[in-house]
Amino acid sequence: MSIAEVYDLPVTRKRLVPPCPPRAPDDLSAFARMTLISRSPIASWSQRAYEEEIIRGRFFGRSSFILNTPDAIRHVLVDNYENYTRTPAAFRVLRPMLGEGLLIAEGRAWKHQRRTLAPAFTPRAIATLVPHMIAVTDETIAKLRAASDRPVDLRETMQRMTLEIAGRTMFSFGMDRHGGTLRDFVMDYGKRLARPRFLDMLLPLSWPSPQDFVRARFRKRWTAFVAMLMAERRAAGKTSDAPPRDLFDLMVAARDPETGQAFTDAQLGDEIATMILAGHETTATALFWALYLLSLDPATQEDLAAEAKAVAVSGFEIERLKFTRAVIEETMRLYPPAFLIARAAAGPDTIAGMPVRRRDVVLIAPWLLHRHEKLWHDPAAFVPSRFMTGTPPDRFAYLPFGVGARVCIGAHFALVEATLALAKLIGAFRVALVDKQPVMPVGVVTTQPDRSPMFTVTPR
Repeated sequence: MSIAEVYDLPVTRKRLVPPCPPRAPDDLSAFARMTLISRSPIASWSQRAYEEEIIRGRFFGRSSFILNTPDAIRHVLVDNYENYTRTPAAFRVLRPMLGEGLLIAEGRAWKHQRRTLAPAFTPRAIATLVPHMIAVTDETIAKLRAASDRPVDLRETMQRMTLEIAGRTMFSFGMDRHGGTLRDFVMDYGKRLARPRFLDMLLPLSWPSPQDFVRARFRKRWTAFVAMLMAERRAAGKTSDAPPRDLFDLMVAARDPETGQAFTDAQLGDEIATMILAGHETTATALFWALYLLSLDPATQEDLAAEAKAVAVSGFEIERLKFTRAVIEETMRLYPPAFLIARAAAGPDTIAGMPVRRRDVVLIAPWLLHRHEKLWHDPAAFVPSRFMTGTPPDRFAYLPFGVGARVCIGAHFALVEATLALAKLIGAFRVALVDKQPVMPVGVVTTQPDRSPMFTVTPR
């Protein structure tokens, strides 16, 4: 039976502690810390950040606070969230790709977008999109089966698969013709423009940094590409009495329940860009890390395969994929999609008895929070069963999708997609790494691998 005799848990076995960057010295100079941050903020945190509840420091003449206590996080992200906005550096990095979409909108604009989009992301609405997810995953499995005699790049495979799912769930058409262009946009931006530079962090938002001019040229090309996708989808048409067949139908039909206002074309384009990019890239990365962890932990991989086989008999009911869901949740604990939430105080406040002034910087790092030694047992180890005990983690100690009013609207979509895809992939193949060189996480908007290792996939 296994899976700890079908969920009765726990069974003691050798724990997997996946590789991660060494922790920075406590006495790093400001210049050395900035150098590390420019490469990957993950590498800039010292052991203190994994042990202390709040770390106060200085950041370009302002106070900065790293929060690792659930009460303080609740205060910033829930109780007084309107006082904390994205930092100028975050706006500079995200706006060229996402425009004024839901992820970075503020104030009344954000509330309008959230209310308008909410009906498109209910569990009932997402259920209508599951056939798209399953069809693309099955096509990916068929391609992998045909290539099972040679090593494969599963990171690229997951990116292609989730991009195809994003295209079909958004537009009801495949991304055969446009997928390459979309991947080029994403890769180009990630390599050249997604890392904040020194002046991005130093200058006020009203003063353009040198990178901002490059980002503006990128945005002009990017918005034209998204507009072309929208025009192609509109040309496909929709009969007025037909039920919605994709997210585009749902978003076009969406109205703000308070004002009756629909999205303009420009707003719709920004929302589509946000959903495609935030959805496909984060899910692809989570699936890559899950496959990497399972390749390092064959016993857990076999447990997941056994569950997938048992559930497949009755038609892949996602509610029965409890262990697979736990693997996804544990993967996102170790490799959170958004490794850092940075906020700037719009006005004075008090956090845990400490005064916060306007423009002070507050950092909530899921990377640190999920590995904090006071919040988790054995925090560096891969232990999916911790999510199957019946006692969920503190809501403010586990933030794979954020929390509070600004919790990710696509969280349910992403969890359904990742759980179904992982179960079907591991149910079909035994996955192993070709080489044993460690893959290190790097923080570049999302928690990315520093390289794409090659895998073997052996049909079961």
